[in-house]
Amino acid sequence: MQETLKVKTPEHVTLNFKLAGLGSRGAAQIADTLIISLMYAGMIAAIIFSETQLDRLLFEGRNMLIALLLVIIFVINWGYFFLFEWFTGGKTPGKMLLGLRVVKEDGGKATALSILIRSLLRIIDMLPFYYLVGMLMIFFHPNHKRLGDIVAGTIVVHERKKGRSLKKESLVDKEMKRRGLTADYVQIGEWERQRITKDDWLLLKTFVERHPTLNYEKQREMAREVAGILFPKLGLDDGTGNTLEMENRLFASYLILRDDWEFGFR
Repeated sequence: MQETLKVKTPEHVTLNFKLAGLGSRGAAQIADTLIISLMYAGMIAAIIFSETQLDRLLFEGRNMLIALLLVIIFVINWGYFFLFEWFTGGKTPGKMLLGLRVVKEDGGKATALSILIRSLLRIIDMLPFYYLVGMLMIFFHPNHKRLGDIVAGTIVVHERKKGRSLKKESLVDKEMKRRGLTADYVQIGEWERQRITKDDWLLLKTFVERHPTLNYEKQREMAREVAGILFPKLGLDDGTGNTLEMENRLFASYLILRDDWEFGFR
């Protein structure tokens, strides 16, 4: 059973992912379950000790309260995983704790649809009790996939530790430092981040990495072209046409989006 997965991108770059096995995924699931249990306890306590709900229990019977609790339990259990994995780029609090992330099989960022599918199929993976089906599939599947991963086309990987050994990365870092840029230079909302596709990220990454090696005129030309494509998606304006401002905003956008997309290591 392989512990790493090699993915070849359309740009002929090979990314190596360290697959998350049953142990790390199980530990993350336990952490998430504890958090969800606390949420259950809080919600149930709020209902039981609410004067309004207590009146309903007394006058309308126990069935109404039980039905309400079941709905709340379903919404919390389903919504917890979907919302966290969608808004944090494939991570729940448990996965964050263990350094795990959900990504697509091709190494790209997991889409809202893929996260939705894998979240809904937890209902099957949880059978017959506490993820027995899911645990067996993760253990025996060569890529450590449960049913939700198979149908959604996702994998769970260990996040790489960001190094600075590559020459291109060093050039980028030097350029960022020279410009005095940080991720706070621009504000990009979560919805805008979700609109960025893998092709958009590769375009931005290519611009940032090639920029220090280009002559002045080519830098300006490339900045205008890339900004024209990406700024509308990112909710950014063009800085009143100032090319230097365009470049700064593109570099800062790279800093923000890098954590969403740079999961593998070469």
